[in-house]
Amino acid sequence: MGLYEHLLKPIFFAMDPERAHHLAISSLKQLSKLPTNFLPHAKGEGTEVFGVHFPNRVGLAAGFDKNAVALPAWETLGFGFVEAGTITAQAQPGNPTPRIFRIPEQEALINRLGFNNEGAERIAARLNKLRNTGGWPNIPVGINIGKTKVVPLEQAAADYLGSFRVLKNLGDYYVLNVSSPNTPGLRQLQERGAIEELFAAIQGENTGKPLLVKIAPDLTGEQIEDLLAIVKEYRLAGIIATNTTIDQSCLPESRRQEGGLSGRPLTTRALDILRFIRKLTDLPIISVGGIMSVDDAKERFDSGANLIQLYTGFIYRGPGLIWQIATLGRVR
Repeated sequence: MGLYEHLLKPIFFAMDPERAHHLAISSLKQLSKLPTNFLPHAKGEGTEVFGVHFPNRVGLAAGFDKNAVALPAWETLGFGFVEAGTITAQAQPGNPTPRIFRIPEQEALINRLGFNNEGAERIAARLNKLRNTGGWPNIPVGINIGKTKVVPLEQAAADYLGSFRVLKNLGDYYVLNVSSPNTPGLRQLQERGAIEELFAAIQGENTGKPLLVKIAPDLTGEQIEDLLAIVKEYRLAGIIATNTTIDQSCLPESRRQEGGLSGRPLTTRALDILRFIRKLTDLPIISVGGIMSVDDAKERFDSGANLIQLYTGFIYRGPGLIWQIATLGRVR
């Protein structure tokens, strides 16, 4: 972690957060053009989850590589899987800038990006080209799908289905993102009637690919129990817990912003939700939120996570954290 934390991180953190993100993605896009064996890979303990083999159990969370432009680079950095997106049926610019805010004293981020992406058709074309030219990474690729902002909530299921139809032969697993706080009304899709309609629509077209749902950390225990019952009814393959939180009560008022909070302030809540879900179901769980250290990762595995994902921890700690977690190996 030394090179990143002592050299690269100060450079990135001296920039506007979104500019730093674009620079990182641009650099990783160039890295993706190199052979995937350019650097030694993290030799973690592989595992099979919902019928998919993962060479190690630490992945990149959705939201970083929204347009799937750098998939091979994530393997090179040591990730055992990557989740592209969130992708919407229509291309959209997202919310007005500035829309990413660092809170270094709490190792946190607030973002209100709003599913900025190039749209399902263009991203599908990029994925097809990558596969057809032999550049596809040797790690599983998940595809995270969300609602187009301008589409009314009552048409959400059709909107998700449109994206799924375009992308359904390209991913190793799929995630329905119904929990971002940055698309107006989106979290209402976690309610019973809306989520049943969505699950029915996607599973009606699904040809056997693992389908997961990503939930918010702000749900009550009762809401989670109801959602798990619906997940079981519609035979989803697993749960991703959790997205960012709208609870910013841990921050001074001067540091609060509209958007979702991630990083260290989410650690305890995400862990509590993981433990709560694990008591209720044997379904696979991908735990994400506030994993900032090897000890955080080990606690997630010990609490029943099958896989974990990094986002803010990766930004604050760099690639060394991936390797340290991936090579934990036999943590069970």
